[in-house]
Amino acid sequence: MINVLVVDDELPAVEELAFLLGRDERVGRIQRATSGSEALLALSAGGIDAVFLDIHMPAVSGLDIAAAIARSSNPPVVVFVTADEEHALAAFELAAVDYLLKPVRAERLARSVARICELRDGGAAPEMITVDQGGTTRMIRRDDVTYVQAQGDYARLHTADASYLIRVPLADLEQQWADAGFIRTHRSYLVALKHVSSMKLAADGPRVTVAGAGLPISRRHLPTVRERLEATRIRPHS
Repeated sequence: MINVLVVDDELPAVEELAFLLGRDERVGRIQRATSGSEALLALSAGGIDAVFLDIHMPAVSGLDIAAAIARSSNPPVVVFVTADEEHALAAFELAAVDYLLKPVRAERLARSVARICELRDGGAAPEMITVDQGGTTRMIRRDDVTYVQAQGDYARLHTADASYLIRVPLADLEQQWADAGFIRTHRSYLVALKHVSSMKLAADGPRVTVAGAGLPISRRHLPTVRERLEATRIRPHS
C-alpha cells in the first residue's frame, strides 16, 4: 500500500480527492494539507510515498513544493492536480509522473495510483511525449497510447481519452517504439500489444481489437502479428 499526501488550498477539493483515494485498496494512509507550508511540514516528517499536488496556491505554489521535493534525497512521487494545462511542461520538467485535470475522474485517478505502485516496485520512469492540442502544448505518457494511425507525414496518437497529431512519420515511430511493445499491423496502423484484446480472422479480412477499436491487419503483416499475439496468449478466432 502507498501512503499519500493531498495538497490543495481549497478544502472541498482536498476532501473530494481524499475520498476517491480512500476507495482504492492500494492506498493506505492519507494526509491532508491546505497550504504549501503545511505540505512542506508534512513532507519533512517523512513516510509519504506520493503527493497529489495542486499547482495554483498562494505563497508557496505546487511548483515550488515539487522543486523542493526534487532536491530531497528520497523524494516521494509527485502527481499534479489542476484545473488547467498551462503548467504541464514545467510539471514534467520537475519529474512529475502524472498530471490530472479537475474534476478528477475515479478511473483516471486509478491509473495514476497504478503508475505510482509500478514505480515503487522498481518500474522504469514513464516515457513522455510532447504533443500539441488546440494550440496548447502538453505531455502524454507513451504507455497511454493504444494505437497510432498514419496521416501523411504525421501520425495520430490515440489514447483512452483523446487523440493527438505529431509530426513524425509512422515508419519512424515503428522503429523508435519497437522495444516498447508496438507492432505494425497495417501500412496505416501501429498498435500497442498490451492494449490488444482480440484478433479475428474474418471473411472481409483479419482485424485486431485495440481499446475497443477494430483495426485491419494486412496480409503482409499477418504472420508477424499472429506470432506476437500468440506469444501474449491472444489467439485468433473466426
